[in-house]
Amino acid sequence: MGADLQASLLDAFADPELGSLDGIRRTELSRGAWIDVLPGWLSGADQVFERLAVEVAWREERRQMYDRVVDVPRLLRFYGEGEQLPLPILDEARDQLSDHYTEELGEPFRTAGLCFYRDGRDSVAWHGDKLGRGEHEDTMVAILSVGEPRVLALRPRPGNNAGPVTSTIRHPLGHGDLIVMGGSCQRTWEHAIPKASGRIGPRISIQFRPRGVR
Repeated sequence: MGADLQASLLDAFADPELGSLDGIRRTELSRGAWIDVLPGWLSGADQVFERLAVEVAWREERRQMYDRVVDVPRLLRFYGEGEQLPLPILDEARDQLSDHYTEELGEPFRTAGLCFYRDGRDSVAWHGDKLGRGEHEDTMVAILSVGEPRVLALRPRPGNNAGPVTSTIRHPLGHGDLIVMGGSCQRTWEHAIPKASGRIGPRISIQFRPRGVR
C-alpha cells in the first residue's frame, strides 16, 4: 500500500512523543455540546502515520445504502476493549486522555477506531457517533490525526441551533493534531470529513471512545 506522505522536516526526524494537554482550548457550541482542540499534540506524527499505514491490518467494508450495497470510502480497523493497539504511543495517548478527562467524563477511554483516508476521494458523511450510549447520554470522542491535514467539519443538527456557535465550523486536522468532541456533541451536532479536490495526501485518524460508544 503506497503512502504518499509529504512529511514536515521537523516531524520526519522526531521520535513520537505526546505533549501536555494543559494547552487544549475549548469552544462551546450549542445545547451542551463543545469541542477541545490542541494542534500538534503528538510530535513525530509522520513516523506514526508511516507505521500505521503499513502495519495495521486495514479492512475494506461495504454497507447498504438505500437500495444498493456500496464500498465504504476509507479503510477501517477497530480495536475493542482489551485488544492490543498497534503502537505503544497510542496506549499512551489513550491513558493520558483518560487521566485528563477522568473528572469530567467519569470513566476511561477504552476503544480505538482507526480510519485511513487514502486521498481526497475518501470521506465520511455527516453523522454523530450515536450507536450505543451516545444516543442518550453525554459522552466524549477524542480524535488524534496523523498524516496530511483533512478538514473535519461540524454543524448543528436541525432544531439544535441555540447557542454561541450555530453555523458549520471547519478544522483542518493532521500532523499530530487532537480534537475532542464532548457533552451532547454526538446527539446535537454532526461531523464529517468531506471529499477534497486536488492532490490530497493520506491521513489516518485514531478515535478513542469510552465503553459502549460507537
